[in-house]
Amino acid sequence: MPFPQGFCWGAATASHQVEGNNQNDWSEWEHANAERLARESEQKFRWNPNWKKFRSEATNPENYISGIACDHYHRYPEDFDIMQGLGMNAYRFSVEWSRIEPEEGKFDMAAIDHYRDVLAALRSRDIDPFVTVWHWTLPLWLRDKGGILATDFPSYFARYSEKLAESFGPETRFWITLNEPDVVASHAYLKGAWPPQRRGLLNFLRAIRQLIRAHRLAYQAIKHALPDSQVGIAKHNIWFEAARGIWWNRFFKKIADIGWNQLLLRQIADAQDFIGLNHYNHHRIDGWFNRNENELQTDFGWEYYPESLYHALIELKPYGKPIYVTESGIADASDVLRQKFIPAAISAMERAILDGADVRGYFYWSLLDNFEWDKGYWLRFGLVAVDRATQARTVRPSAQLYASLIDEYHSKNDVQK
Repeated sequence: MPFPQGFCWGAATASHQVEGNNQNDWSEWEHANAERLARESEQKFRWNPNWKKFRSEATNPENYISGIACDHYHRYPEDFDIMQGLGMNAYRFSVEWSRIEPEEGKFDMAAIDHYRDVLAALRSRDIDPFVTVWHWTLPLWLRDKGGILATDFPSYFARYSEKLAESFGPETRFWITLNEPDVVASHAYLKGAWPPQRRGLLNFLRAIRQLIRAHRLAYQAIKHALPDSQVGIAKHNIWFEAARGIWWNRFFKKIADIGWNQLLLRQIADAQDFIGLNHYNHHRIDGWFNRNENELQTDFGWEYYPESLYHALIELKPYGKPIYVTESGIADASDVLRQKFIPAAISAMERAILDGADVRGYFYWSLLDNFEWDKGYWLRFGLVAVDRATQARTVRPSAQLYASLIDEYHSKNDVQK
Protein backbone atom coordinates (compact mmCIF):
# COMPACT_ATOMS: atom_id res chain seq x y z
CA MET A 1 0.00 0.00 0.00
CA PRO A 2 1.26 3.50 -0.78
CA PHE A 3 2.13 6.15 1.76
CA PRO A 4 -0.51 8.84 2.41
CA GLN A 5 -1.03 11.57 -0.16
CA GLY A 6 1.18 14.58 0.58
CA PHE A 7 3.72 12.50 2.48
CA CYS A 8 6.91 14.47 3.18
CA TRP A 9 10.07 12.86 1.84
CA GLY A 10 13.14 14.80 2.86
CA ALA A 11 16.34 15.19 4.81
CA ALA A 12 17.43 17.25 7.79
CA THR A 13 20.33 19.43 8.93
CA ALA A 14 21.16 21.79 11.81
CA SER A 15 22.61 25.27 11.38
CA HIS A 16 25.77 24.91 13.44
CA GLN A 17 26.59 21.57 11.89
CA VAL A 18 26.44 22.72 8.26
CA GLU A 19 26.39 26.50 7.87
CA GLY A 20 29.92 27.39 8.97
CA ASN A 21 31.51 30.45 10.58
CA ASN A 22 29.14 30.66 13.53
CA GLN A 23 29.99 32.55 16.68
CA ASN A 24 28.08 31.07 19.57
CA ASP A 25 28.59 29.16 22.80
CA TRP A 26 29.53 25.98 20.91
CA SER A 27 32.11 27.58 18.61
CA GLU A 28 33.97 29.05 21.59
CA TRP A 29 33.72 25.76 23.50
CA GLU A 30 35.21 23.88 20.53
CA HIS A 31 38.37 25.99 20.54
CA ALA A 32 38.77 25.58 24.29
CA ASN A 33 38.26 21.79 24.22
CA ALA A 34 39.55 20.51 20.86
CA GLU A 35 42.85 19.15 22.17
CA ARG A 36 41.16 17.42 25.10
CA LEU A 37 38.51 15.84 22.88
CA ALA A 38 41.20 14.57 20.51
CA ARG A 39 43.14 13.00 23.41
CA GLU A 40 40.06 11.37 24.91
CA SER A 41 38.74 9.95 21.63
CA GLU A 42 41.06 6.93 21.82
CA GLN A 43 39.72 5.91 25.20
CA LYS A 44 36.10 6.53 24.25
CA PHE A 45 36.09 4.72 20.91
CA ARG A 46 38.82 2.08 20.94
CA TRP A 47 36.10 -0.54 21.62
CA ASN A 48 34.44 0.48 18.36
CA PRO A 49 35.09 -2.21 15.70
CA ASN A 50 35.41 0.56 13.10
CA TRP A 51 37.81 2.70 15.13
CA LYS A 52 40.97 1.95 13.15
CA LYS A 53 39.47 3.51 10.02
CA PHE A 54 38.99 6.85 11.77
CA ARG A 55 41.69 6.96 14.44
CA SER A 56 44.06 9.36 12.67
CA GLU A 57 41.26 11.81 11.93
CA ALA A 58 39.54 11.57 15.30
CA THR A 59 42.77 12.11 17.26
CA ASN A 60 43.50 15.34 15.37
CA PRO A 61 42.34 18.45 17.30
CA GLU A 62 41.34 20.16 14.04
CA ASN A 63 38.56 17.57 13.73
CA TYR A 64 36.77 19.26 16.64
CA ILE A 65 36.69 22.81 15.21
CA SER A 66 33.52 23.41 13.18
CA GLY A 67 35.06 26.25 11.14
CA ILE A 68 33.47 26.60 7.73
CA ALA A 69 31.58 23.29 8.18
CA CYS A 70 29.78 22.54 4.88
CA ASP A 71 29.49 26.24 3.97
CA HIS A 72 25.77 25.58 3.59
CA TYR A 73 25.17 29.22 4.51
CA HIS A 74 26.43 30.19 1.05
CA ARG A 75 25.96 26.94 -0.87
CA TYR A 76 22.34 26.25 -0.01
CA PRO A 77 21.11 26.79 -3.62
CA GLU A 78 23.44 24.02 -4.81
CA ASP A 79 22.32 21.77 -1.96
CA PHE A 80 18.66 22.43 -2.72
CA ASP A 81 19.23 21.61 -6.38
CA ILE A 82 20.57 18.23 -5.23
CA MET A 83 17.49 17.69 -3.08
CA GLN A 84 15.19 18.58 -5.93
CA GLY A 85 17.06 16.23 -8.24
CA LEU A 86 16.58 13.43 -5.71
CA GLY A 87 12.82 13.99 -5.62
CA MET A 88 12.61 15.33 -2.07
CA ASN A 89 9.66 17.56 -1.24
CA ALA A 90 10.56 18.62 2.31
CA TYR A 91 13.61 19.92 4.18
CA ARG A 92 14.11 20.30 7.90
CA PHE A 93 16.69 22.90 8.88
CA SER A 94 17.39 25.10 11.87
CA VAL A 95 17.83 28.84 12.22
CA GLU A 96 20.93 30.05 14.04
CA TRP A 97 19.83 32.12 17.04
CA SER A 98 23.26 33.76 17.36
CA ARG A 99 22.88 35.20 13.84
CA ILE A 100 19.33 36.46 14.36
CA GLU A 101 19.91 38.03 17.79
CA PRO A 102 23.66 38.61 18.20
CA GLU A 103 22.98 41.15 20.95
CA GLU A 104 20.21 40.96 23.50
CA GLY A 105 17.01 42.36 22.03
CA LYS A 106 18.70 43.49 18.80
CA PHE A 107 17.68 41.54 15.71
CA ASP A 108 19.89 41.42 12.64
CA MET A 109 17.71 42.10 9.59
CA ALA A 110 20.43 40.91 7.19
CA ALA A 111 20.39 37.50 8.89
CA ILE A 112 16.59 37.39 8.80
CA ASP A 113 16.67 38.26 5.11
CA HIS A 114 19.15 35.45 4.53
CA TYR A 115 16.75 32.87 5.97
CA ARG A 116 13.90 34.41 4.01
CA ASP A 117 15.98 33.78 0.91
CA VAL A 118 16.52 30.18 2.07
CA LEU A 119 12.76 29.72 2.43
CA ALA A 120 12.10 31.26 -0.98
CA ALA A 121 14.73 29.00 -2.57
CA LEU A 122 13.01 25.95 -1.09
CA ARG A 123 9.53 27.00 -2.20
CA SER A 124 10.74 27.72 -5.73
CA ARG A 125 11.83 24.07 -5.90
CA ASP A 126 8.55 22.78 -4.39
CA ILE A 127 10.33 21.75 -1.19
CA ASP A 128 8.32 22.36 1.98
CA PRO A 129 10.39 23.90 4.82
CA PHE A 130 10.26 22.55 8.36
CA VAL A 131 11.87 25.26 10.49
CA THR A 132 13.63 24.23 13.69
CA VAL A 133 13.75 27.29 15.93
CA TRP A 134 16.51 25.98 18.19
CA HIS A 135 19.04 23.21 17.67
CA TRP A 136 21.19 23.65 20.79
CA THR A 137 23.50 26.61 20.12
CA LEU A 138 23.13 29.86 22.08
CA PRO A 139 24.13 33.48 21.46
CA LEU A 140 27.06 34.52 23.63
CA TRP A 141 25.03 37.12 25.49
CA LEU A 142 22.58 34.42 26.57
CA ARG A 143 25.36 32.03 27.52
CA ASP A 144 26.76 34.76 29.77
CA LYS A 145 23.39 35.12 31.48
CA GLY A 146 23.34 31.41 32.36
CA GLY A 147 22.08 29.81 29.15
CA ILE A 148 19.17 27.42 29.54
CA LEU A 149 19.23 27.88 33.32
CA ALA A 150 18.93 31.67 33.06
CA THR A 151 15.76 32.76 34.87
CA ASP A 152 14.33 34.46 31.79
CA PHE A 153 15.44 31.88 29.22
CA PRO A 154 11.85 30.83 28.35
CA SER A 155 10.89 34.47 27.75
CA TYR A 156 13.97 35.11 25.61
CA PHE A 157 13.18 32.02 23.57
CA ALA A 158 9.54 33.03 23.08
CA ARG A 159 10.60 36.50 21.91
CA TYR A 160 13.03 34.97 19.40
CA SER A 161 10.38 32.50 18.19
CA GLU A 162 7.84 35.27 17.75
CA LYS A 163 10.34 37.30 15.70
CA LEU A 164 10.94 34.36 13.36
CA ALA A 165 7.22 33.70 12.94
CA GLU A 166 6.48 37.34 12.16
CA SER A 167 9.45 37.54 9.79
CA PHE A 168 8.90 34.30 7.87
CA GLY A 169 5.15 34.63 7.46
CA PRO A 170 2.21 32.29 6.90
CA GLU A 171 3.83 30.40 4.02
CA THR A 172 6.04 28.71 6.62
CA ARG A 173 3.62 26.10 7.91
CA PHE A 174 5.76 23.71 9.96
CA TRP A 175 7.68 24.73 13.05
CA ILE A 176 9.78 22.67 15.45
CA THR A 177 10.51 24.68 18.58
CA LEU A 178 13.15 22.47 20.22
CA ASN A 179 15.40 19.70 19.01
CA GLU A 180 15.82 16.83 21.47
CA PRO A 181 15.48 18.83 24.70
CA ASP A 182 16.12 15.69 26.76
CA VAL A 183 19.37 14.94 24.92
CA VAL A 184 20.87 18.40 25.25
CA ALA A 185 19.79 18.62 28.89
CA SER A 186 21.32 15.25 29.76
CA HIS A 187 24.62 15.85 27.93
CA ALA A 188 25.10 19.45 29.08
CA TYR A 189 23.60 19.40 32.57
CA LEU A 190 23.65 15.79 33.80
CA LYS A 191 26.75 14.21 32.26
CA GLY A 192 28.60 17.50 31.87
CA ALA A 193 29.95 16.48 28.45
CA TRP A 194 28.67 19.48 26.44
CA PRO A 195 28.73 23.19 27.15
CA PRO A 196 28.35 24.53 29.78
CA GLN A 197 29.50 21.21 31.31
CA ARG A 198 27.36 21.28 34.41
CA ARG A 199 26.78 18.02 36.26
CA GLY A 200 24.05 16.75 38.53
CA LEU A 201 20.49 15.52 38.58
CA LEU A 202 19.17 18.83 39.91
CA ASN A 203 20.75 20.76 37.02
CA PHE A 204 19.24 18.30 34.56
CA LEU A 205 15.75 18.59 36.05
CA ARG A 206 15.99 22.39 36.08
CA ALA A 207 17.09 22.40 32.44
CA ILE A 208 14.19 20.15 31.41
CA ARG A 209 11.75 22.37 33.26
CA GLN A 210 13.13 25.46 31.56
CA LEU A 211 12.91 23.86 28.13
CA ILE A 212 9.31 22.75 28.70
CA ARG A 213 8.39 26.31 29.70
CA ALA A 214 10.29 27.65 26.69
CA HIS A 215 8.43 25.34 24.32
CA ARG A 216 5.03 26.24 25.74
CA LEU A 217 5.68 29.98 25.45
CA ALA A 218 7.12 29.59 21.95
CA TYR A 219 4.12 27.51 20.90
CA GLN A 220 1.80 30.29 22.00
CA ALA A 221 3.91 32.97 20.31
CA ILE A 222 4.09 31.17 16.97
CA LYS A 223 0.39 30.26 16.99
CA HIS A 224 -0.50 33.87 17.82
CA ALA A 225 1.53 35.17 14.88
CA LEU A 226 0.60 32.30 12.53
CA PRO A 227 -2.70 30.70 13.64
CA ASP A 228 -2.67 28.14 10.82
CA SER A 229 0.86 26.92 11.50
CA GLN A 230 1.70 23.44 12.73
CA VAL A 231 4.00 23.50 15.77
CA GLY A 232 5.72 20.61 17.54
CA ILE A 233 9.07 19.45 18.86
CA ALA A 234 11.66 16.91 17.70
CA LYS A 235 11.76 14.29 20.45
CA HIS A 236 14.48 11.67 20.73
CA ASN A 237 12.81 8.38 21.59
CA ILE A 238 14.45 4.99 22.13
CA TRP A 239 12.75 1.64 21.65
CA PHE A 240 13.34 -0.25 24.87
CA GLU A 241 12.86 -3.97 24.23
CA ALA A 242 12.05 -6.25 27.16
CA ALA A 243 13.97 -9.43 26.33
CA ARG A 244 12.54 -12.93 26.83
CA GLY A 245 9.26 -11.67 28.30
CA ILE A 246 10.64 -11.80 31.85
CA TRP A 247 8.68 -9.63 34.31
CA TRP A 248 11.64 -7.61 35.58
CA ASN A 249 12.70 -6.79 32.03
CA ARG A 250 9.16 -5.56 31.37
CA PHE A 251 9.32 -3.55 34.60
CA PHE A 252 12.60 -1.88 33.62
CA LYS A 253 11.16 -1.15 30.18
CA LYS A 254 8.15 0.56 31.76
CA ILE A 255 10.37 2.74 33.91
CA ALA A 256 12.59 3.64 30.93
CA ASP A 257 9.61 4.41 28.71
CA ILE A 258 8.08 6.72 31.30
CA GLY A 259 11.33 8.47 32.19
CA TRP A 260 12.82 8.94 28.73
CA ASN A 261 10.10 8.54 26.12
CA GLN A 262 6.87 9.70 27.73
CA LEU A 263 7.32 12.20 30.55
CA LEU A 264 8.26 15.24 28.46
CA LEU A 265 5.69 14.54 25.74
CA ARG A 266 2.94 14.23 28.33
CA GLN A 267 3.84 17.61 29.80
CA ILE A 268 3.40 19.38 26.46
CA ALA A 269 0.51 17.29 25.14
CA ASP A 270 -1.77 20.33 24.88
CA ALA A 271 0.92 22.45 23.21
CA GLN A 272 1.92 20.51 20.12
CA ASP A 273 0.15 19.91 16.83
CA PHE A 274 2.40 17.03 15.82
CA ILE A 275 5.22 14.91 17.22
CA GLY A 276 8.60 14.95 15.55
CA LEU A 277 10.38 11.65 16.20
CA ASN A 278 14.16 11.49 16.17
CA HIS A 279 15.05 7.82 16.36
CA TYR A 280 18.46 6.14 16.33
CA ASN A 281 18.64 3.65 19.16
CA HIS A 282 17.27 0.33 20.35
CA HIS A 283 18.10 -0.81 23.89
CA ARG A 284 17.53 -4.46 24.63
CA ILE A 285 16.84 -4.90 28.34
CA ASP A 286 17.94 -8.23 29.76
CA GLY A 287 18.58 -7.76 33.45
CA TRP A 288 20.00 -4.35 32.59
CA PHE A 289 19.94 -1.80 29.77
CA ASN A 290 21.63 -1.90 26.38
CA ARG A 291 22.18 -5.65 26.13
CA ASN A 292 22.04 -5.37 22.36
CA GLU A 293 23.26 -8.28 20.29
CA ASN A 294 25.17 -5.89 17.99
CA GLU A 295 25.37 -8.23 15.05
CA LEU A 296 26.18 -5.16 12.98
CA GLN A 297 27.40 -1.76 14.15
CA THR A 298 27.56 1.62 12.44
CA ASP A 299 30.74 3.69 12.33
CA PHE A 300 29.52 5.32 15.54
CA GLY A 301 29.49 1.91 17.20
CA TRP A 302 25.70 2.02 17.51
CA GLU A 303 23.75 -1.13 16.79
CA TYR A 304 22.38 -1.45 13.28
CA TYR A 305 18.71 -2.20 13.90
CA PRO A 306 16.43 -0.28 11.50
CA GLU A 307 13.31 -2.25 12.40
CA SER A 308 13.22 -0.53 15.80
CA LEU A 309 11.68 2.46 14.01
CA TYR A 310 8.45 0.47 13.70
CA HIS A 311 8.20 0.01 17.47
CA ALA A 312 9.11 3.65 18.24
CA LEU A 313 6.31 4.82 15.95
CA ILE A 314 3.73 2.40 17.32
CA GLU A 315 4.51 3.58 20.85
CA LEU A 316 3.54 7.14 19.82
CA LYS A 317 0.03 6.13 18.67
CA PRO A 318 -1.65 6.81 22.07
CA TYR A 319 -0.89 10.55 21.79
CA GLY A 320 -3.28 10.83 18.85
CA LYS A 321 -1.02 13.28 17.00
CA PRO A 322 0.38 13.24 13.46
CA ILE A 323 3.97 11.98 13.49
CA TYR A 324 6.90 13.10 11.38
CA VAL A 325 10.15 11.14 11.53
CA THR A 326 12.29 14.24 11.84
CA GLU A 327 15.61 12.33 12.09
CA SER A 328 16.60 8.80 11.10
CA GLY A 329 20.01 7.78 9.81
CA ILE A 330 23.35 6.11 10.38
CA ALA A 331 27.03 6.99 10.26
CA ASP A 332 28.54 4.95 7.43
CA ALA A 333 31.51 6.31 5.51
CA SER A 334 31.52 3.30 3.17
CA ASP A 335 27.85 3.90 2.27
CA VAL A 336 27.32 0.13 2.10
CA LEU A 337 25.25 -0.25 5.25
CA ARG A 338 23.28 2.92 4.51
CA GLN A 339 22.00 1.37 1.29
CA LYS A 340 20.48 -1.40 3.39
CA PHE A 341 19.32 0.92 6.16
CA ILE A 342 17.16 3.31 4.14
CA PRO A 343 14.83 0.73 2.55
CA ALA A 344 14.68 -1.21 5.84
CA ALA A 345 13.72 1.92 7.81
CA ILE A 346 11.13 2.92 5.24
CA SER A 347 9.68 -0.58 5.31
CA ALA A 348 9.46 -0.40 9.12
CA MET A 349 7.70 2.96 8.81
CA GLU A 350 5.26 1.59 6.25
CA ARG A 351 4.39 -1.31 8.57
CA ALA A 352 3.71 1.19 11.34
CA ILE A 353 1.37 3.14 9.07
CA LEU A 354 -0.49 -0.05 8.18
CA ASP A 355 -0.82 -0.76 11.92
CA GLY A 356 -2.39 2.62 12.59
CA ALA A 357 0.45 5.08 13.21
CA ASP A 358 -0.38 8.47 11.65
CA VAL A 359 3.02 9.00 10.04
CA ARG A 360 3.19 11.89 7.57
CA GLY A 361 6.86 12.39 6.79
CA TYR A 362 10.39 10.99 6.85
CA PHE A 363 13.55 13.08 7.09
CA TYR A 364 16.83 11.24 6.70
CA TRP A 365 19.68 12.52 8.90
CA SER A 366 21.58 14.03 7.37
CA LEU A 367 21.49 15.65 3.96
CA LEU A 368 25.23 16.40 4.17
CA ASP A 369 28.25 15.01 5.97
CA ASN A 370 28.43 17.47 8.82
CA PHE A 371 30.00 18.50 12.11
CA GLU A 372 28.84 15.97 14.70
CA TRP A 373 29.15 18.15 17.81
CA ASP A 374 31.78 16.82 20.26
CA LYS A 375 32.69 14.05 17.79
CA GLY A 376 33.62 16.46 15.00
CA TYR A 377 33.82 15.44 11.36
CA TRP A 378 34.90 11.82 11.35
CA LEU A 379 31.34 10.45 11.45
CA ARG A 380 29.70 10.53 8.01
CA PHE A 381 25.91 10.61 8.21
CA GLY A 382 25.30 12.32 4.87
CA LEU A 383 23.37 11.28 1.81
CA VAL A 384 25.79 13.69 0.17
CA ALA A 385 29.52 13.45 0.83
CA VAL A 386 31.31 16.75 1.42
CA ASP A 387 35.02 17.18 0.75
CA ARG A 388 36.24 19.38 3.59
CA ALA A 389 39.13 20.79 1.56
CA THR A 390 37.18 21.75 -1.57
CA GLN A 391 33.56 21.72 -0.35
CA ALA A 392 32.73 19.57 -3.38
CA ARG A 393 29.47 17.65 -3.05
CA THR A 394 29.18 14.02 -4.16
CA VAL A 395 25.80 12.34 -4.20
CA ARG A 396 26.20 8.91 -2.64
CA PRO A 397 24.61 5.73 -4.04
CA SER A 398 22.38 5.60 -0.96
CA ALA A 399 20.94 8.97 -1.95
CA GLN A 400 20.15 7.64 -5.41
CA LEU A 401 18.51 4.62 -3.79
CA TYR A 402 16.45 6.92 -1.57
CA ALA A 403 15.41 8.86 -4.69
CA SER A 404 14.27 5.67 -6.40
CA LEU A 405 12.17 4.71 -3.37
CA ILE A 406 10.57 8.17 -3.29
CA ASP A 407 9.76 7.85 -6.99
CA GLU A 408 8.33 4.39 -6.42
CA TYR A 409 5.91 5.60 -3.76
CA HIS A 410 4.90 8.61 -5.86
CA SER A 411 4.15 6.19 -8.70
CA LYS A 412 2.02 4.05 -6.41
CA ASN A 413 0.02 7.09 -5.37
CA ASP A 414 -0.47 8.10 -9.01
CA VAL A 415 -1.79 4.61 -9.81
CA GLN A 416 -4.14 4.77 -6.83
CA LYS A 417 -5.53 8.11 -7.97
